[in-house]
Amino acid sequence: MVWSCSLLVAALTAATAACSSGNQLTAEPYDAASQIALGGLKDGGTADPDKPLEVTSRGDGGRITDVTAHDESGRYVAGKLSDDGRHWRSTATLAAGAHYTVRVSTENSDGEPGRKVLSFDTGHPQHATKKLTVAFGPKAGEYGVGQPITAKLSAPVHDRAARITVERALGVQSEPAVEGSWYWVDAKTLHYRPREYWPAHATIQVRSGLKGMRIDDSLWGGDSKPLKVTTGDRIEAVTNASDHTLTVYRNGEDIKDIPVTTGKPGFETRNGIKVVLEKQSFVQMKSSTVGIAEGSGDSYDLPVHWATRVTWSGEYVHAAPWSEGSQGSANVSHGCTGMSTENAEWFYNTVREGDIVRVVGSDGETMTPFDNGYGDWNLGWAKWREGSALLGGGNADPGQQQAEATARLRPEV
Repeated sequence: MVWSCSLLVAALTAATAACSSGNQLTAEPYDAASQIALGGLKDGGTADPDKPLEVTSRGDGGRITDVTAHDESGRYVAGKLSDDGRHWRSTATLAAGAHYTVRVSTENSDGEPGRKVLSFDTGHPQHATKKLTVAFGPKAGEYGVGQPITAKLSAPVHDRAARITVERALGVQSEPAVEGSWYWVDAKTLHYRPREYWPAHATIQVRSGLKGMRIDDSLWGGDSKPLKVTTGDRIEAVTNASDHTLTVYRNGEDIKDIPVTTGKPGFETRNGIKVVLEKQSFVQMKSSTVGIAEGSGDSYDLPVHWATRVTWSGEYVHAAPWSEGSQGSANVSHGCTGMSTENAEWFYNTVREGDIVRVVGSDGETMTPFDNGYGDWNLGWAKWREGSALLGGGNADPGQQQAEATARLRPEV
């Protein structure tokens, strides 16, 4: 048996040696400088950022097999190679005032691999009049798993091709990684969220790659400050308006059940998913601020403690000692979720901005996506993707259509 195995090893060794002697894959690539042309540019030259990058194969029998091009910040240039391998052309715009490295792989008529690394700089645009910058939100810090990322542009962008350029340049990375997408709320505002909520204890980094990028004939990308946020535990409060209870979950575990009262007929609390916007230990709530006339049957002017805000129109989770007799049994508020002072203080100290507050079982309308806080999660994933210039392909402002249907302002208590 040993003798037969030795013969087999010897035979395999001989076969391997025979194959290696003619294996093109292991051959050292030749210098392909004479085989390729870089769009009329010399190595180390200066290119016009308004024009596409082109690489062509010169001579007979050879072809290009691969091209990669990136600038000094790591932004890669998308491109397309012709079917015959004779021509590669960029399909994305080059950045102005940048230094690019281009790696070209080729093969000759005998199938031997070649390679050439070239570099060039891009000049500054001739007709640029404005720079597009972006302000990311929220501020750096720790948030709940429902917090969307926002991007506010310094100028409106309407054209779909320009939106694609912008969207490609706005990078969001999370650890752990999740699937997510931008949504154009309007021509100057984008929101980013994952398919599901962010993971607990995630790190999310947001940056703009717009610097030097051509948006349109007069608009080019400028510098923007990056953003880093983290998430804490997954805190989700679920209010069942029909059962008059609020249940708080931490990482899926029920940690507290609270008797509450929600909106009475005519002032029903909104159904759907909301996100904590801010917390105020004391708010003087006046009905006149939401259109209820002073002296009417529904007017009020009350000191309110431990107020956790979930809509900009005045919906809170807060202490309501005046309604403790109805908490857990009836809905008597003007739209807010009221509870005892002790429970409101506990809730206030337990939740943070970005945590989820979901209402079910109410006869009220559903929380709108964008015009009254962060109702982003009330759009299903397929609908959310329609708001992306890259994924949805639309050129309208689907979010703006929602915003124009302004929700009726509700009283604050």
